Amino acid sequence: MNRRKWVSAGCLSLALTMAGIIARSAPQDQQQQQKPNYTLVEYNAYNAADQEKDPQAKLKMLDDFVAKYPSPDQLTPYIYRDYYLTYYALKNYPQTIAYIDKLLTLRIVEAMRLPALVARAEAYFAGSSDKTLQTEEAYNKAKDTSLQGLQELNKLQKPQNMTDDQFATQKKSIGLYFNSVAGIAESGLKDYRSAIDSYKAAQALDPNNSVTHFRLAVAYLQENPPDSPNGFWELSRSIALKGPADEQVRAYLRNQLLHYQQLSCDKLVDDEMNQMITLAGSSVDSPASMTIPSAGDLQKARDDTTNFLTWLQEGGEHAKVMWLATCGSEYPDVPVRVLDTAPGENNSLTLKVYRPVAADPEAATKEMDAATIPNMEVHIVAQPDAKRLQKDDEVRFTGTLTAYQQSPLLLTWDNAKINPEDLQPAPTSAKRPIRSVAPRKPHT
Repeated sequence: MNRRKWVSAGCLSLALTMAGIIARSAPQDQQQQQKPNYTLVEYNAYNAADQEKDPQAKLKMLDDFVAKYPSPDQLTPYIYRDYYLTYYALKNYPQTIAYIDKLLTLRIVEAMRLPALVARAEAYFAGSSDKTLQTEEAYNKAKDTSLQGLQELNKLQKPQNMTDDQFATQKKSIGLYFNSVAGIAESGLKDYRSAIDSYKAAQALDPNNSVTHFRLAVAYLQENPPDSPNGFWELSRSIALKGPADEQVRAYLRNQLLHYQQLSCDKLVDDEMNQMITLAGSSVDSPASMTIPSAGDLQKARDDTTNFLTWLQEGGEHAKVMWLATCGSEYPDVPVRVLDTAPGENNSLTLKVYRPVAADPEAATKEMDAATIPNMEVHIVAQPDAKRLQKDDEVRFTGTLTAYQQSPLLLTWDNAKINPEDLQPAPTSAKRPIRSVAPRKPHT
C-alpha cells in the first residue's frame, strides 16, 4: 500500500506554527547572556540569508555563507534551522532530517529543541516511503527522536497568549505525530508489539483518525502469530471513518479475511466485511459479541456432520459458523426423499427433496416418511437418466452446497448428480437405509 496516500492531505506544518507556543529565538537572544563570537558583517550576511523568501535563493545564500565564513558557534544553530525549514518547504525530507539531526547535536537554546523535533517527526511522516529513511539506522533514529519529542512535549508550559483549549489541541496534534512516527519506525524494525503500543497512544489522542487505525491494524496482522481479530476490527474502523485509499483498504481486509478463514464461498467474506464495518461505524471498541472464526474453527464445524443440519436450522452463531464452513463444499451420497421434480432445459433437472435433521436412524426414518415440505433443492446437470425419478423415490446425490435459507430451512445444491445405482428400479421389499453424510473438503 502506498504510504504517501496516507499522509493527511490537509495538515499544516506543525514545525512552522510552533511560534504559537514558543517565540522564534534569534541570535540576538544570546547577546544578553554572552558576548557574541561573530562580527557584524557575519551577522548581516546571515540575516540577509535568513530573510530571503525564495527557497532556492535562500539555500544558495546559506551555502555561500558557510563557504565564506567559519560558521561561528553562536550562529551555527540558526544556520541549521534555516536549512531544515527551507528543505522542508521544498519537500526534501531526507535533507530536512539531516540538518535537524546536525542541529540536535549542538548546544542550543531550549526554544529551538521542540520545534526541531516536531519538524523531524513531520518530515519523517511525510517522507517515510523514501528508501533512505527505511534503513535500520533511520528507523532507530526516528524512534529515539520521537520519544525525545514526547519528553519535551510533556515539559512544555502553556504560553500566556494561548487558551487552555488551544494549548491542549496543539499538544494533541504534536503528540499524534510523535507517536505515529514511533509506530512507523517500530514497524520498520519489526517490533510490532511496540508499534501497537505507539499507535494506541496516538489513537488515544485522536480516536477518529482513520490512518492510525489502519497502521494499528497492519501492526496487529504482522505480529507473530498475527492478532487477526483485532487487525480486522481496526481495518473496519478505518473504513468506517472514510479514510483515504478506501478501496485499497477494503481489498486488503478482504484478502486478509480470505486467508484467515479459507472460505470456499467468497461472497460470504463480503457479508462479514459489511457487518464489521457497520459495527465499527458506531463503536470505537470491538463488541464482545463479534466473532470471526478461523480456518481451524471452520474445519471443526465442517467435520461435525452430526450437527450439520441441526445447526443450520437453529440459526444464531452456530448456524453462522456452520454456513461459513460448508458453503461451497461438495458432499458425496447425500440420502434424500424426492418430493417433487421439475425438468429444465438441456437435460437439467431440479429436485425438491427432504433430508432428515435427526441423527438417530430410527427417528430419521420417521422424519423422512412424514416430510411434506422440502428442505433441499437439488440442481441436476448432464444426467438425462435422472428424469426417471419420481415422487417418494429415495436416492443419494453428490453436489456442491451453494445457498442457505434458515427459516424455513432450505439448502440449495448445484452441479449435482444422482448415484447411478439409485436410478435402477427401487426395490419393493424395503426402503434404502438412511446413510450418514460426510463432507469432502471444499474445492479451491
